[in-house]
Amino acid sequence: MKRILLIIQFLGTRYSGWQVQPGQVTVQGEIERAIYETTGERVKIHSSGRTDAGVHAMAMPAHFDTDTRIQPENIYKALNTHLPDDIRVLSSCQVDEHFHARFDVKEKTYEYHFYVSPQPLPYFSTTEAWITPPFNFDLAKSILNEFLGTHDFVGFASARTEVTSTIRTIKKISLSKTSKDHFVLSVTGDGFLYNMVRIIAGTIISVGNGKIAPNEIKSIVESKDRKRAGDTASAVGLVLKNVKY
Repeated sequence: MKRILLIIQFLGTRYSGWQVQPGQVTVQGEIERAIYETTGERVKIHSSGRTDAGVHAMAMPAHFDTDTRIQPENIYKALNTHLPDDIRVLSSCQVDEHFHARFDVKEKTYEYHFYVSPQPLPYFSTTEAWITPPFNFDLAKSILNEFLGTHDFVGFASARTEVTSTIRTIKKISLSKTSKDHFVLSVTGDGFLYNMVRIIAGTIISVGNGKIAPNEIKSIVESKDRKRAGDTASAVGLVLKNVKY
């Protein structure tokens, strides 16, 4: 039995998230189907985390155990012949039998892509979230440091969060302009609560469009009150950038 690590890229637009769900098309389900069609084995694949419907990934790590005779470094090629065009396994390799794609994670980086326009732009409809003007970039950028460090982020989590601790550490956070009226928020942390990045993004966007005053952010973080934070930003703009072990 070998443990194989896959690095997976996918466009989440037409999927009901990562996790297998009855009657739904999911990324995990598609990959497990491809593994069965490649090896004849019914396996469960374990990812570094779950993504919601519509969320994308540039490099999602996941592992599974197999008895296949296919060389570990060639498994990704075989799987790709059974996967749809919006899911691709970028690489595969054998890892230690004790490695776990989820529990061994040291840090993750997510990006949130959005654009400002009076109306939605079809070209960006699947990879960038649309927000209406006004948006003050400098104002939004000025409050980023309030999220840095170790905090109880329960006020930035969905009610569906099921964890023993809501304390997380944000190591890096930045907001940049990729082109006129197009922006990307990058957040790196040791882990994230359910919808945490999308709620942080929604809060920062709310500062930029004047719905939340910049001087309120520190107290909002400290309050641990979900009602004081911004809306949960659309899943469309969220992408898992990378994971480190």
